[in-house]
Amino acid sequence: MTENTFNKPAPGSPGSEKPRSRNGLIYGILIAALAGTWIYMLYDKNKTTDTIAQQGMQIDSISSSRDALQQEYNAANARLDDLISQNSRMDSLVKTKDKELADMKSRIQSILSNKNATQAELAQARKMIEQLKGNIEGYTQTIERLEGEKIVLTGERDYARKERDSLGVQKQNLDKKVSLGSVLHASNIHLLPINVKKNGKEVETTKAKRADMMRITFDLDENRIAETGDKELYVAISAPDGSPLAVEALGSGRFTLSDGTEKLYTAKKTVSYTQGEKQTVSMDWKQNSDFKPGDYSVEIYHDGYKIGSGKVTLKKGGLF
Repeated sequence: MTENTFNKPAPGSPGSEKPRSRNGLIYGILIAALAGTWIYMLYDKNKTTDTIAQQGMQIDSISSSRDALQQEYNAANARLDDLISQNSRMDSLVKTKDKELADMKSRIQSILSNKNATQAELAQARKMIEQLKGNIEGYTQTIERLEGEKIVLTGERDYARKERDSLGVQKQNLDKKVSLGSVLHASNIHLLPINVKKNGKEVETTKAKRADMMRITFDLDENRIAETGDKELYVAISAPDGSPLAVEALGSGRFTLSDGTEKLYTAKKTVSYTQGEKQTVSMDWKQNSDFKPGDYSVEIYHDGYKIGSGKVTLKKGGLF
C-alpha cells in the first residue's frame, strides 16, 4: 500500500466533510450574489420604468398645457379680428399699436409651435396671452365709450337738426307771410263797356251791340312790404255764359296760380310800382266779335293770387 493511499481519509470520516462544507458555502455565496443581482436589476428596471412614466406624464402635461394655450390664443386672436371687422374705430386703435401687437403675437405663436417648449416658455406664453386679452378688453371698453359718445353726439346732432328744421319751417312760414304781404291789392275795380264814335270819341255804354271794347280800371293800394319795381298783372274776363274771353292772337294766354294750377287770362300788363304808394291802372280789351248781352265778370291776379274782382251787365240793344 502506498503512502498516498494510506493517508487518504476514509469516506464518512471527519476529514472528508470539510471540502463539502467549503463547496456549499461557495455555492450559497454565488446564489446570494445572483439573487441580489436579480433583485437589483428588477429594482433598477422598476425605477427606470417609473422615471420614464414620470417623464411621459411630464411631457403629456406640457403638451396639454401647450394645446390649452393654443386654444386660448386662437380665441383671443379671433376676438381681436372680430372687433376689427365690426368696428372701423377698433381698426384704427389697433393700428396705433400694430408693431407691439405683431411682436407679441409672433412670440406667442413661436412658443406654441415649438413641441419642445419648456414649462418656463409656456408660462411666458400664458403671460403674453393674458396681456393680449387685457388689451382686447381695453379696446372693447374704449369702443363702448366711443359708441356712447357717438350716441350723445348723434342725439345732439339730431336735436340741432330738428332745431334747424324748425327754424327752417319758421323761416319758410315767415317768408310765405312776407311773400303774401308783398302781394298787391286792387280796389275800386270797374269794367266799362266803351263805344267808339266815328270821330274817335269814346263813350261809355250799357248796350251790348254798341260796345266796341271793355276798359278795366282799378287802383293798386299802397303796400309798404312790396318792393319798388315792375309788377306783372293778369286780367281774366268771363262772358255771360262763363267762358273766358281769351284770344291768343290778341295777347291772351295762360298763367300759373299759387296752387300750381293754370288759368287763362284775357290780357296782362306790367306796371311800374312804387313801394307804399297808391296808383291807378287802366287796361283795354277789344275783341273781333260782338259782345253779347249779360253779366261780365273780371278778376285781377298778381303773383298767382286774385287781388280783386268786379262785374258789369250789358243790355240788349234797342231802337233807341
